[in-house]
Amino acid sequence: QVQLVESGGGLVQPGGSLRLSCAASGFTFSSYAMRWYRQAAGKEREWVAGISAGDSTSYADSMLGRFTISRDNGKNTAYLQMNSLKPEDTAVYYCNAVRAGHSPYWGQGTQVTVSS
Repeated sequence: QVQLVESGGGLVQPGGSLRLSCAASGFTFSSYAMRWYRQAAGKEREWVAGISAGDSTSYADSMLGRFTISRDNGKNTAYLQMNSLKPEDTAVYYCNAVRAGHSPYWGQGTQVTVSS
């Protein structure tokens, strides 16, 4: 059974940091690119960052320099380190696993709230 389980969300003050984790099971994690998306209340889901199976990374412009995506294939886990958080980063964060020719997988999301 395929599972993606996000964790690490919570309430943080502006300027603070959080590290999100996405634990994967039920598929060959190392063969999949991993992506993080987020969805703020009343807004569409937006792409945040991605890391390929070969460890190439990419970021949405507004996250560049503040967020870092990484993966540990030995632990079947992807991470999103978020620094210098802003109130506008408040959203539910989702991880996504993709591989050409295969159906994508999604986690259930973890809430991040940036507020003083």
